[in-house]
Amino acid sequence: MLRLALSSAWQRALSPNLDILFCNRSSLKNMVTRFSTPERAHSYSSLTPHGESPPTLAGVSLRLMPLGGSITQGVGSSDLNGYRKSLLELLQSCDCDIRMVGSRKTGSMEANDHEGWRGFRIDEIEKKAKKSVAKLKPNIFTVNAGSNDCLQSFEIEAFGKRTSDLLEYLWLASPQSTVILSTLVINADQRVDSRVLRVNDQIRALIEQKSASQKRVVLADMYTGEGPEIHDLVDGTHPGDVGYKKMAWIWFNSIQEAAVKGFLQEPEN
Repeated sequence: MLRLALSSAWQRALSPNLDILFCNRSSLKNMVTRFSTPERAHSYSSLTPHGESPPTLAGVSLRLMPLGGSITQGVGSSDLNGYRKSLLELLQSCDCDIRMVGSRKTGSMEANDHEGWRGFRIDEIEKKAKKSVAKLKPNIFTVNAGSNDCLQSFEIEAFGKRTSDLLEYLWLASPQSTVILSTLVINADQRVDSRVLRVNDQIRALIEQKSASQKRVVLADMYTGEGPEIHDLVDGTHPGDVGYKKMAWIWFNSIQEAAVKGFLQEPEN
């Protein structure tokens, strides 16, 4: 199946130089070796598309809530950390002051807090978020939600509205926050994947709509050649370790895009 190209003009302008744009070169050298496929060990630029030096992530305080379903929880990974540990280490390599938060703890990593709920649709995830977001006040969310809507074929045409409701709640409960919203990963079942494609179209349209309304939101496009492929899935739905590392890089890129856009605010007390 033809994979969709990255939709962000900003990402196109910097790719393939985006991955390690803001980090100290020596500190990220080991990260490239550990996490990358060979094509990621590339040279990079130290400038934004406009020619100025980009803002650094060093010293930036992130209170990050991974929010979603079983992929957020880490189902399919050998250590149950999913993408979370790889993303945490990538951000730490930039000397970013990063803390992951959530009401749940899963995986072998020490900082294993998250808000991932296996089997939950996006409307059900919103109900769980309402019990934790206002208390924890994340200033950034990585949201991957909707695979269960597709698996259950639940009101697919109204998915964008449900996602919009979730995002608006996140901004209401934590006004300083930035949302990194991902498209869904590919599914090995063609019927399910046809729903994934329809949902992803709604996600991309929603990003454009919210961006036009000056909301702090960035797309993390998982349904591309950079994201998990069918052979990266352990059960047709959930990535294995390699697939989760690919996801971590995409989240990382999108967080850097948020920094360039000036979205990242100090966490609320």
